[in-house]
Amino acid sequence: MKIAIVGAGIVGVTTAYELAADGHAVTVFDRHNAAATQDSFATGGLLAPAAAIPWALPGPLAPTRWLGRQAPMRLGRQLTLSDLSWLRQWRRAAARAAHSPQPAGLALLQLARYSQARLLNLAQQLDLPFEHSTSTLLLLRSAHDAEAAAPLLKALRETGHTTFEVDADTARRIEPGLSPTLPLAGALHLPEGLAGNCRQFALLLRQAAQRLGADFQWGTAVERVCTTPTGVQIRGEASPRPFDAVVLCAGAQAAPLLRPLGLRLPLAALYGSTLSAPLREALHAPQSVVVDIASGSTIARLGQRVRIAGGAELGRTQEAHPHTLHTLYRVLGECFPGGVTHTSGEQVWRGARAMLPDGAPALGPSGAPGVWLNLGHGASGWALACGSARLLAGQLAQRPPELPTDAWAPQRWK
Repeated sequence: MKIAIVGAGIVGVTTAYELAADGHAVTVFDRHNAAATQDSFATGGLLAPAAAIPWALPGPLAPTRWLGRQAPMRLGRQLTLSDLSWLRQWRRAAARAAHSPQPAGLALLQLARYSQARLLNLAQQLDLPFEHSTSTLLLLRSAHDAEAAAPLLKALRETGHTTFEVDADTARRIEPGLSPTLPLAGALHLPEGLAGNCRQFALLLRQAAQRLGADFQWGTAVERVCTTPTGVQIRGEASPRPFDAVVLCAGAQAAPLLRPLGLRLPLAALYGSTLSAPLREALHAPQSVVVDIASGSTIARLGQRVRIAGGAELGRTQEAHPHTLHTLYRVLGECFPGGVTHTSGEQVWRGARAMLPDGAPALGPSGAPGVWLNLGHGASGWALACGSARLLAGQLAQRPPELPTDAWAPQRWK
């Protein structure tokens, strides 16, 4: 088949590779000049366990206490009616999940494990030397944090994650750079956890996709997706380009392309921020990735840098909320003082995470003829990208599904 992909972030690149590997003629369109330059540029790095990524899921795994004056979720001044509608749906999904089993959440964790296995397979098969590290430590600063993490611990174990409850002394042996003055009631240790450099992986996999024949067209804006016949309208061109199928992987930028097709997914952009700084003293920095339950932040070791990620801002604003940046600096200093240098080479980044209210992506046929979706992964885009791409390629090839698809079928929002 001749297939167009809109978007060359981590989801678009992995989709391009999988479809090209299946023998399709793939063309990727992106309005920027390189892969992963927008919302995949400086992600937090945490790949697994996906449930530990802040805002990955509603309900107990993303507590509603995160909405409030001191909470990491901030509401911007330019909230739209669509944003407010999304927020209501998100809170309803959180309330339902808090009082009943969460099949969608468990299905998402299964997808994340499948995705991690696919990523490791690709990295080995293609010899992709991207920065990565293993092991994840979830800090429980207080008994309140331990109580809040109980549903997460249950979900991790139900989905086969090896998880150990450890005391403060053991946690400091696992991560010796943790500040000795940091209050710590204990931690959850996942030795099979994984962190990695998203953009570096995307650039390497883009090269692999090109070797299979995938064509990446940079600086090319798609203005419209057509269904009669199937194709894409490129800005500045007189007529649409025809394709057998179009796959939208454009995250939050997909909304204006979906509306003319009659597809109104409740998709909202939650903005998160990261702070990256060069190592100052390796023994005082994290060895892999640490999740601070109290603040909803992740701190990852990526080669010779440390990256802390956090915050969730709903509503359009030009810059990160001061509260978000203050929290990142504060938590990094509390957990790993002296581990990084702030005098040179520091990078602050802010990106949008297109998210649906139940936390699961929209993956599969859109309902419009010839149009497929692989978007709405929220904070888990990096963690779910390889698995989502492989499942979508299987659907297009009409292979038997390797995982149940109902939890992320776009039609669940009709």
